[in-house]
Amino acid sequence: MAQEIFTFLSSFGYLGAFLISLIGSSTIILPLPAGTFIFSLGPFLNPIILGITAGLGATLGEFSGYALGYGGGKIAQNYIKNQMVKAKEMFKKYGGFFVIILFAATPLPDDIVGILAGLLKYEVKKFFLAVFIGKTIFYLILAFAGRYGINWFLNYFF
Repeated sequence: MAQEIFTFLSSFGYLGAFLISLIGSSTIILPLPAGTFIFSLGPFLNPIILGITAGLGATLGEFSGYALGYGGGKIAQNYIKNQMVKAKEMFKKYGGFFVIILFAATPLPDDIVGILAGLLKYEVKKFFLAVFIGKTIFYLILAFAGRYGINWFLNYFF
């Protein structure tokens, strides 16, 4: 049974990890459990390459939220002008770059931060880099946890 699972999961490879994380991060608000897939691939693929590949896919996927905020900025500004001013102040006070990394590297709702970054017209290069750092950290942790956690589990229970 374990051999069939290995064959099935490894058949997706790095391209599968890239695509599932891209799709998972492209969905706004409605989560797709891409992390579970990356965790499951951890024992079968190089966790460093897996984490970087999934991180890149997720980074590109997060641009859907950024684009939504960027494009909807004029509409939103008319309705939430006061909140926009407060959000801008928080980004300046706490450093938007580090806030983006924090939300991307954790299970916190990073879609909201992406939309906010788009609304605030946050610099695209900085947004890309911050999300890439955060998502890569997140997926590296999941890939290594899958690599060592599954092996521990199998050795302990089987």
